[in-house]
Order: sequence, then C-alpha cells, then structure tokens
Amino acid sequence: MTGFVALIVTVASWALAAMAVFALVDCIRRPTPAFPAIGRLTKPLWLAILVASPLLILWNPISIFGIAGIVAARVYLADVRPRIRELTGT
Repeated sequence: MTGFVALIVTVASWALAAMAVFALVDCIRRPTPAFPAIGRLTKPLWLAILVASPLLILWNPISIFGIAGIVAARVYLADVRPRIRELTGT
C-alpha cells in the first residue's frame, strides 16, 4: 500500500473502532430485561459480540472478521439501540 492509502485505512479503522466502542458502552448502559423484550439477542451475547468488534476492526478492517465487527456494531446501533430506547424511553 502506498503511504496515502495506508493513512486512509488507518484513519477509517480507528473511526470504525470508535463507533464499535460507542456501541459497547451504550450496550453496557441498557437494562438487561429490555433485550429479550424487543425480541433480539440477550445482553450478554451482545456484549460479547461488541467486545470483539473493535478488536477485530483494529486487527484488520478489510478482512472478513473486520467487516463482521463493523456489521455487528452497525446492527446494534441501527436496530437494537433504537428499539431499546423506544421501549425504555431513554
């Protein structure tokens, strides 16, 4: 990779890892009973997925595992978080 492309990949991977950390912190703050109430995975399972996500993203964001980490964080933020916020009112 050229220097410029490597810089872009590095900046993007750090931004995506920050997004995954935000999702993890948000998941920690949500009440445990809310997860089954919305018909999604349990909180411990989401926590396990979201703990692995930033690590996988920083390891190699272009690999299948890095992409899986990005998708997992995005699914939590786009689907699970809004439903829990709607249910709990926060």
